[in-house]
Amino acid sequence: MHHPSHQQASIFGGGAPGLADLAGAHRTHLGRGAWIDTLPGWLSGADDLFEELAARVPWREERRQMYDNVVAVPRLLAQYGEGDPLPAVLLDDARDRLSQHYAAELGEAFVTAGLCFYRDGRDSVAWHGDRIGRGDRQDTMVAIVSLGEPRPLLLRPRGGGGATLRHPLGHGDLIVMGGSCQRTWDHAVPKTRADVGGRISVQFRPHGVR
Repeated sequence: MHHPSHQQASIFGGGAPGLADLAGAHRTHLGRGAWIDTLPGWLSGADDLFEELAARVPWREERRQMYDNVVAVPRLLAQYGEGDPLPAVLLDDARDRLSQHYAAELGEAFVTAGLCFYRDGRDSVAWHGDRIGRGDRQDTMVAIVSLGEPRPLLLRPRGGGGATLRHPLGHGDLIVMGGSCQRTWDHAVPKTRADVGGRISVQFRPHGVR
């Protein structure tokens, strides 16, 4: 059960910077050994942190081959590897808290952080699983903290055969994808024509998972 101040903070993404108790996370078993934990408003002060990261992170625009054309990836990216200082102390605290909370299940720490900046509704990420590296053959975890305006994270069974789940994430919301989720499910952030503001997702991963 969350303290009312955490609930209030989750509505607006405001409040003093801090992290709620991870014991309040709700687990949903998806089947085939996959699960997700969700905790709305886990990180308070999220809107201020969004503004800080949007301005200070050295964002880069990647370009990728798409058939006969080279196209811009529809979002800005930043990657912090093992041992790299993160761009905000609160993110270090978040990674440490997640590592402690999931130590028994994960058996290791979260050590990297990938940041994606969805500037508006035209930015997106296509259906995929984090299957580069160990995630293709082992159970693992990816923890995502969302800052800024909510955008839906969609999940569906890999190869079809099941319903698509929709989780609007923003303003400090947390989702952790665990078990076989990266191998047996795909996730995406679709484009939208709605007039939405920017969103930054911070993805914490263990060693060897991308």
